[in-house]
Amino acid sequence: MRFFVAQMFRFAWAEAKSCAFAVALFAGLAASSVLPLPIPRYDALLVYAVAVAVIFRALRWESSQETAVIAAFHVVGLAFEMIKVRLGSWSYPEDAYTKVGGVPLYSGFLYAAVGSYVCSAWRIFSLRLVAYRTVPVTLVALAIYVNFVSRHWWIDLRIPLALALVLVTWGTVVHFTVGEHRYQMPLALSFTLIGFFLWVAENIATYLGAWQYPHQRETWQLVHPAKFGAWALLVSVTFVMVASCQASQGRLHQPTTWASTPVEAGRVGRRQRRRPRGR
Repeated sequence: MRFFVAQMFRFAWAEAKSCAFAVALFAGLAASSVLPLPIPRYDALLVYAVAVAVIFRALRWESSQETAVIAAFHVVGLAFEMIKVRLGSWSYPEDAYTKVGGVPLYSGFLYAAVGSYVCSAWRIFSLRLVAYRTVPVTLVALAIYVNFVSRHWWIDLRIPLALALVLVTWGTVVHFTVGEHRYQMPLALSFTLIGFFLWVAENIATYLGAWQYPHQRETWQLVHPAKFGAWALLVSVTFVMVASCQASQGRLHQPTTWASTPVEAGRVGRRQRRRPRGR
C-alpha cells in the first residue's frame, strides 16, 4: 500500500510538471478575469502567453524542438479557430486589437498548451510505443481534423472515425516510467483519458471567459458531454504531430530490453543498478 501511494504521488507530480504550461495559462485566465487591465483582456492574454513561452524556453523547461512543435500547434489551432468561429460553433465576445476574423490571437496558445503537455509528458514519463502504425494513425488523425470542419456542410463522420481510430491503434501500447518502474496502457485508452481531462479543462476555461459556446451566452452552463468525445478524437492530431518529432530523435519505439539501454531508458531499478558486472 505504501508503494502504491508513493507511486500515485510520483505520477501526480509528473503530471503536474507536464501540465506546467497549461497551468500557467489558466492562472493568467483567472487573474485577467478579476484584475483591472490597461489593455483589452484578450490582448493582455496574448502578451502574457508569449511571455510564458519565452520564460519556459529561457529556463530550459522546454527544448528548442518542443518550442517549435508548440508554435506549430499555435498555427494549426488558430486556423481551426477561425473556421469554427466563422461557422458559429463558439465565439469570443470581448473586444480586442489582436482579433483576426473574430478570433483573438491568444487562442492559439490554448492548443499549444495541449501540445506542450504531450511533449513534456513524453520526456518526463519517457514514453515509448509498441506496435505503433505511423501511416494509418496519421491518416485517420488527418481525417478527424478535416471532418471537424467539413461536417458543417457534409455528413458527420465522427463515429466512423472513432471506430477507425480504435482499429488503427488496436494493439498499440504506450510504455511510461513512474519513479523507477515501467508501466503500460493501450494508446486508445490514453486518448480517452486525455480527452476527458481536456473536457474538464474546457469547462474551467469557458467559466473564466476564455471563449463562449452559444448555450452559454445568457449564463455559464456545463460544456456538452459530447465535447469529451470530440477532444478524445482531436488529441490524436496532437499525438501524431509530437510522435513524428519523437521518431526523428529516435524516441518513438520501446526498446526490446528497456533496462539494457540505460541512455535510452533513463532511470532503471535499484536492483539493476546494483547488479555486479558479468552477471
